[in-house]
Amino acid sequence: MGNLTDKLAERKTDGPAASDPVNHPAHYTTGRFEVIDVIEDWDLGFCLGNAVKYIARAGRKDPAKLVEDLEKAEFYLRREIERRKKTTP
Repeated sequence: MGNLTDKLAERKTDGPAASDPVNHPAHYTTGRFEVIDVIEDWDLGFCLGNAVKYIARAGRKDPAKLVEDLEKAEFYLRREIERRKKTTP
């Protein structure tokens, strides 16, 4: 798996990642880190991982859906907050 530093080093030596709609979608590969690498490295789990995913891609996959992407991120954040409220003494 490797950490984010390893992933960044791989990218620098391998050159920029080619856009691949399944393995490396362009809307998730902006910047130095691919979103999935961050989610896995930070061990965010489903809801927080989805929130990060939607924030990272907001307006990139479909510029007309920027607000919808942010609303989806908000949905997953609220769900995680409610889950934690139930499990935290």
